[in-house]
Amino acid sequence: MGIGDLAHFLEKHPDLAVFLVLGLGYFIGQFKFRGFGLGPVTGALFAGILIGQFAEVPVSEVARSILFLLFLFGIGYSVGPKFLSAVKGDGLPGIAIGIIVPLTAIATAVIAARILGLDAGFAAGLFSGGTTESPAIGTAAEAIRALPLPKEQRDQMISHIAVADALCYLFGALGVILMSTVIGPAILRIDVAAEARKLEEKYGMTHKRAGIASAWRPVEIRAYLIEPGALLVGKTVAAAEALAEGQRIFIERLRRGDALLEAKPELVLEAGDVVALEARREVLIELLGPNMREVEDKELLDIAALSLDVYVAGREVVGRSVAELAQSPAARGVFLRGILRSGLEVPIGPETRLERGDIITLIGTEKNVEAAAAIAGAAIRQSDATDYVTLGLAIFAGGLIGTVVGVDVAGVHIALSTSVGTLLAGLFIGWLRSRRPQFARIPDAAIAMMTSLGLAAFVGMIGLHAGPVFVEAVREVGFGLLIAGVFVTLVPQFIGLFIGRYVLRMNPLLLLGALSGAQTMTAALAALQEKSGSPIAVLGYTAAVPFGHILLTSGGTVIVWLMS
Repeated sequence: MGIGDLAHFLEKHPDLAVFLVLGLGYFIGQFKFRGFGLGPVTGALFAGILIGQFAEVPVSEVARSILFLLFLFGIGYSVGPKFLSAVKGDGLPGIAIGIIVPLTAIATAVIAARILGLDAGFAAGLFSGGTTESPAIGTAAEAIRALPLPKEQRDQMISHIAVADALCYLFGALGVILMSTVIGPAILRIDVAAEARKLEEKYGMTHKRAGIASAWRPVEIRAYLIEPGALLVGKTVAAAEALAEGQRIFIERLRRGDALLEAKPELVLEAGDVVALEARREVLIELLGPNMREVEDKELLDIAALSLDVYVAGREVVGRSVAELAQSPAARGVFLRGILRSGLEVPIGPETRLERGDIITLIGTEKNVEAAAAIAGAAIRQSDATDYVTLGLAIFAGGLIGTVVGVDVAGVHIALSTSVGTLLAGLFIGWLRSRRPQFARIPDAAIAMMTSLGLAAFVGMIGLHAGPVFVEAVREVGFGLLIAGVFVTLVPQFIGLFIGRYVLRMNPLLLLGALSGAQTMTAALAALQEKSGSPIAVLGYTAAVPFGHILLTSGGTVIVWLMS
């Protein structure tokens, strides 16, 4: 089959052309150089443009819109708990950076586009590529389709979005990485590794060198014999547990003779008792190993253990530190194994505070873990059930509101758009779920499908549409657009850096993390974590990234409004 035959086949079967673009996009996106890669979405854009060079594939606007609306709802649903929750401490400055950087990027893109005389399509692509926020392609395309212009002109402007995005994306990604790891630290005159050590000390975290296993190991329950003359003899269970100052050791139950007894706080321990002690493995080995005799007692140790992921929403838990929570009665016999925030692992230390929407992993005995989970929020059970009723009605309601709500400018009604309305609907449903975790349950796998595959397919279709005019458009505005893209990437970063450090007085490492989050650049965060030798910059990133996602995505609509 020659190129001509392939082109004819793809033009005849545009649905298969989209799947070809998806496959090639994910193939291109998987390649990385020193941690940096294009990713599947930008890979799909380039694949679509490439195929568009030799085949004019017709693309269904309905299919394209359905995919994009699913993506927008998914991203809103994901960031909703963080976007509308009150964040304390270091969170508020991070939120400010997450607002300042996107708004500055919008202003910079509009100014650059006006200086170069670009149309709304080129301006929107300049913005989406310079900020590496591919969803802005979709919001801008919908806003252009709503303009009172001839269809041919609107189609041309939509194709210009993809052209400009493809030209500006590469430096958009590299620029944020350089800002976070090289330029920013040089301006602030800091050693990021030294700053990470200071911040870890503040949060009570122990720095772990490369090759050293994590100190946060799984919990174990072991049996120990209380020998005559031991310190525990004559003490109650509560008093015995309190002897290990600074450690969390719990007596789950004990054997006295042939009987198994529940370890009630007031129960007095006797010589000859065999106690089932629960603690972290290193505590049992290092603290008790040299001082008590371990015995084998299968029946005593036959206690149901549980590892459970919990969605944090409880008032008694949100905003409190790990150290505070460890002292609460509900935490007896329960250990924290991990924290996920916005899909990223948060380092655990005594001063780490839990936020609404965090996913925490609790381990311990089944009885204790289930009780603690009920207080912390809601247990996440393995389920593939999706609340399609809420999904469908929310997207419909959001799209309806988006078409009704708007402003009148120079006699023209500019609607909020169905895309922005759907994004806000997802945001609202996500926020409601943070208050009522059992409401509108959508599995993580379903959200990942909506946000990843939906956006990649949509952007790939935009690439197919832009392919036939790509070369001509590059000749028209190529060099000037590249320079403008550099400004759109770096100007917001510089302004965010100076405001964050000298006005908001942010910790420099958290500020660098927030700058990468404000432009939703996970690769920049990863590069910063690698250079600092610590994951702690994620605390700045997670505060800024929800606002970056929402404002940058909506920025596509705003750019078109301002340029029109």
